[in-house]
Amino acid sequence: MSAASDYLEQAILNHVLRGSAYTSPGTVYLALFTAAPSDAGGGTEAAYSGYVRQAAAFSAPGATNGVSANSATITFPAVAGSQITATHFAIFDASTGGNMLIHGALTASKVLDVNDVPSFPASSLSVTLG
Repeated sequence: MSAASDYLEQAILNHVLRGSAYTSPGTVYLALFTAAPSDAGGGTEAAYSGYVRQAAAFSAPGATNGVSANSATITFPAVAGSQITATHFAIFDASTGGNMLIHGALTASKVLDVNDVPSFPASSLSVTLG
């Protein structure tokens, strides 16, 4: 299950109910977390040597289930420096900094050893709002 950040919730409400413009980002970026973010942000983003957020593309939400999934494989750089345990993900509107849009827990925590290459095959990362 995924959740919208406070930032995105406010942007959607202002857009829909108040007529305030909201421009969706041209590219969204997937981030790995080792401690849970919340709707307000926080958490601990992965920080191994060479780590960077990865651009991600998503399918249109299903008409009946409202699920949007990554439309192509998302691959991060190999883990370097020391082992990490990825527990959560977040989607941002920028490759660094920016605003968190959506966050969620991974189905299962994943211990990533040095030289492991974290990746999400197409359709393996599902996002729903509700």
